[in-house]
Amino acid sequence: MTKLTITELAAESVELLPSRDTLFFNVNLAQVVASNSSLALNAVTSGSLANSQAGQWISVSQH
Repeated sequence: MTKLTITELAAESVELLPSRDTLFFNVNLAQVVASNSSLALNAVTSGSLANSQAGQWISVSQH
């Protein structure tokens, strides 16, 4: 840890933060909708294979 000199400390500046009321209304919302589905059918057969292909859909909406 290094120490600051009086000159370095005097050169520092500050900035006030907004009040809590102002921060309260700064809302960032994002709606995320995702769907991942797949279907395979292998009925009344012996020794056969069933393949399935999945479809994926994602939507992001930011307000």
